Amino acid sequence: MFSEIIAGTMRWGVWGANHSPKKVQELIEVCLQEDITTFDHADIYGGHTTEELFGKAWQEMGIEREKVQFISKCGIVMNSEKKPSAIKYYNYSSDYILNAVDESLDNLCTDYLDVLLLHRPSPLMNPEEIAEVFHILRDKGKVKYFGVSNFSVSQFELINQYFPMITNQIEISVNELSAFENGTLDQLMMKGMRPTAWSVLGNYFSEMSEQNARLKIVIKNLCLKYNAEENQILLAFILKHPSNIIPVIGTSKTETIIKLKKSLKIDLEPIDWFNILQASRGAAVK
Repeated sequence: MFSEIIAGTMRWGVWGANHSPKKVQELIEVCLQEDITTFDHADIYGGHTTEELFGKAWQEMGIEREKVQFISKCGIVMNSEKKPSAIKYYNYSSDYILNAVDESLDNLCTDYLDVLLLHRPSPLMNPEEIAEVFHILRDKGKVKYFGVSNFSVSQFELINQYFPMITNQIEISVNELSAFENGTLDQLMMKGMRPTAWSVLGNYFSEMSEQNARLKIVIKNLCLKYNAEENQILLAFILKHPSNIIPVIGTSKTETIIKLKKSLKIDLEPIDWFNILQASRGAAVK
């Protein structure tokens, strides 16, 4: 269903590098050269502009649609120039989901999404209404598969009991370990589903903290042991988990895409994995 690494597009547009369509084409080409065929989107990225940027670039490339997979997410309503809103909130009504999917299809210049994810759980989400609209989208051929993002174990089950999901896209990194302990990864393993993960490098490169100071000592030593770079060790850490996590890499640089792909070949020894875990927690395992 997914490639072993997913290309996250959030920073490709105005929320990040503000790439031109030509540069987006370069990124797509490099991804495909590295067998990264799955592209992760959300309707709100770039203030509702990044899907359109990607779609225009993609449409001109002449690549067969069946050779790639498009993921998109919906449900977050937020203020932007294209879509003003007084406040940020969540909307999972039938009409909202149907309209969001149609807009994503138009922006991405495609007839269908491979996967649609509910972006964040809402206290007001009605699982029966969501299941009904999922059936409509699947029957019309607009979406092949469905999943959620940032859902707890119980929230996942609430939706999954009415309509089968295929993944939960959750935050996992050396800085964010909760998925290892709160049951979300266990749940997906029991169901034979592979988790997808966002913010996989955490804040390791962006924040100076006691946690990252501890991590850097360990990570840099492991770079020498495995002949790897820091970002590759960071990714290898989550790849080691037996749930077979599929990372969404959020880079907007072609050279980083190539480097991170090499993380798939790094198999951390258990003692090294736990050394990273200990550094992150600031305490040994019990």
